[in-house]
Amino acid sequence: MTEPVAQLPTAGELIVDTFDRIGRRGPIVPIELPGNVVAWVAVSHKAVSEVLAGDGTVFSKNPRNCPALQDGTIPADWPLRALTDIDHMISKDGDDHRRLRKTISQAFTPRRVAALEPRIQQMATELIDDLPDRNAEIDIVSNYTTPLPVRVIGELFGVPASEQPQFRIWASTVMSHLSTGDEIQAAMAGMLGYLAELLDRKRRTPGDDLTSALLEANIENGLTDDELVNMLWLVLMAGHETTVHLLGNAVVTLCTHPEQLAKAQAEDRWKDVVEEMLRFRSPVAVVIPTRYALQDVTIAGVEIPAGSMVGWYGGVGRDPEHYPDAGTFDIDRDHRDQLAFGRGPHICLGAHLARLESHIALSTLFNRFPRLRLACDPTQIYSPNFITSGPLELPVLLEPSA
Repeated sequence: MTEPVAQLPTAGELIVDTFDRIGRRGPIVPIELPGNVVAWVAVSHKAVSEVLAGDGTVFSKNPRNCPALQDGTIPADWPLRALTDIDHMISKDGDDHRRLRKTISQAFTPRRVAALEPRIQQMATELIDDLPDRNAEIDIVSNYTTPLPVRVIGELFGVPASEQPQFRIWASTVMSHLSTGDEIQAAMAGMLGYLAELLDRKRRTPGDDLTSALLEANIENGLTDDELVNMLWLVLMAGHETTVHLLGNAVVTLCTHPEQLAKAQAEDRWKDVVEEMLRFRSPVAVVIPTRYALQDVTIAGVEIPAGSMVGWYGGVGRDPEHYPDAGTFDIDRDHRDQLAFGRGPHICLGAHLARLESHIALSTLFNRFPRLRLACDPTQIYSPNFITSGPLELPVLLEPSA
């Protein structure tokens, strides 16, 4: 590597940067993670596709294959160890990964997700009905785009409504690059302890929820309690964190592209809105750390040393080499090569749920308030996360005066 660490872009900077600026550094670039740890991030569509295609051959998901995490080069108190060291489904390869994914797949089926549609619609409608004074400025994030995904995933897994806000606080702490290592470890401990208790609760009193279904599916699969707890952590985290930001980003984008909003409203194109949002402004900022090079490998013409941490940039949908007029938000675009949920054996298990609740949430909001407008400067919206990205607050006027 010819560039000193001090001159590398940080993970936090990638959130507010543009594809054009990042792409000028190359199709796959070194970045600095918190704690001066260097990782590689695939930026171009070609590079990301090559990284995903290398799963299980040239790349491992298991941190045991990253020497720096094992030999003390990266210290034990590195803030992101809470994410790299947890032993869950997406840190496994091959048969180990398939064994874990089989269990959650038996419980988290497309049929179960599809059956949620009436309940998601009901929750969205209830939140809209409960909004404060419609003639005043309100924060749509705290009143709608956060509580809806939290309620959906919480109810799906049988987490009581009174316990859902605490889980959201833990998740936000883990994802924020402003959190200290101690704060992240404490939040992780709180979540894992809670989920262990939830499993015990569902063993004693099963319900019509995914946690109970997971326990039933595991009768024949034999996962340990630690594996079940870590799986719950992964799916609960992934099942709401990205959707919260996808919805916030969508409100901003639709309000700043009124002609596309009008088309979505007139033609009921909300599913296309969601697909274009995933490309145009993904709620994932940087997918890192995620893979470890098993050998020296060349990605999009760039040599990556064995043992390197390798992730990918959530803004890959803005690659002008792959998407014509990539900087334009256009719901008529062809989305068949969507990379937002990954590809291959580790493709996101919750993609169906994210798509379903997002198009319900956006159609419900803008059909009820077709004149909704931002009450802030959209260029100043910033989330202090580097794995996910979206507004933490978003002032809007639901029914602006003429």
